Amino acid sequence: IFDLGKRHTTLPESEKNDATFIVGCASPAWLVGECKDGVLILRGEGSSEMAKGMLTLLLDIFGNKKASDILNFDPEKLNELGIVELLSPVRQKSLQSFLEKVYLYATRCSKGEL
Repeated sequence: IFDLGKRHTTLPESEKNDATFIVGCASPAWLVGECKDGVLILRGEGSSEMAKGMLTLLLDIFGNKKASDILNFDPEKLNELGIVELLSPVRQKSLQSFLEKVYLYATRCSKGEL
């Protein structure tokens, strides 16, 4: 996960706000979602190497996907990939917070609210 963080991008300061802040993450992180023709476009930034890596992983999995496909994604697949077992309980909570933000954006995208 740390290696994934090396591909991490940053957000402009104007996009780091309460609406994009990921509540429950062990270190400050932000996720921005945009919807174009039912496709969710995600961008994010994390302040720690672990947050950067987890964001990069989620952007790889969920970025530029149809909102309906994201909402149908079974988070159990992350367990099957062995990702969750690599994380401490605190980082597992952070991952859950990231996923909740992704699903929020996907839900809003699917309803035409994003």
